[in-house]
Amino acid sequence: MSAYRFCRTDDIALLVDAWNRCGLPHFRGSQPLTVSGFKQEIRELDLWCSSCMVAFDAKEPVAVMVGCKRPPHTLVHRIAVHPDHLRKGHGRHLLTSLSAKLAILGPPHLVSELAMNNTPARALFSACGWREERTYVDFVADSPIASPAPPGLVVPVTVDDLMDIGLPDASAPRSWNRTRGTLVNRKERLLGLAIAGGEHLDASLLYTREDDGSKAIWSLSAAPGASGEAALGMLLRELAHREGGQLVVPKIHEDEVSLGVLGGLGFAQRAETIGVAAEAQSRA
Repeated sequence: MSAYRFCRTDDIALLVDAWNRCGLPHFRGSQPLTVSGFKQEIRELDLWCSSCMVAFDAKEPVAVMVGCKRPPHTLVHRIAVHPDHLRKGHGRHLLTSLSAKLAILGPPHLVSELAMNNTPARALFSACGWREERTYVDFVADSPIASPAPPGLVVPVTVDDLMDIGLPDASAPRSWNRTRGTLVNRKERLLGLAIAGGEHLDASLLYTREDDGSKAIWSLSAAPGASGEAALGMLLRELAHREGGQLVVPKIHEDEVSLGVLGGLGFAQRAETIGVAAEAQSRA
């Protein structure tokens, strides 16, 4: 008989093991989750063990859901059912249990991000009443156009420097990794560059150096109009000149900056992600 339970802070090792057992078989080539990586997600993504759930068959984890919360939203960050236990209702039970809990305790607005080509996951969420709302795109430049900006034009900045002028509002629709809350939580790891003209900001970006040598750009901002786009292009070429290697812009939406700027600098569109949402509902 299957059993389900929400988790506690002392269940981190269980959740890591459950994901590696249930999730990795669906994502061949992805790296196993580690306890240290899970704790980093707690710090940066506001992952809460109380928003996580594990399904058991006897003592073996057969399904897992990992959730983050940042009022008014709860993110279903990961969900997976072991390949040997598919089509037994585990995924639906996890989603509806979380929804019922949040209908009482909140935060009540549920969101998740699903790979465009993950048809089974999209079908599961749709069957549970979730709606598809937004499309995010990964842009990658293996050999980005690089050229140095005029001396003194580009300056290093921190998240704190950009707090009031270069970060999205807390309510701005962004993928979870690009939201204001995540950028602030991640500020110790983020590097930044900006171009400022007088008292106003022309363009800025925040990025991390990844273990594979690539640079992941987590925030882009530009002043309205052609001058802002030109400044952002100059900033990206300067980043390519300084850092070299592959540049990646994960899960960006066109309301962040004009995506045409990226295409003009050698970035190619890669994976697409669907943003889905639902309102918490008590059990019928």
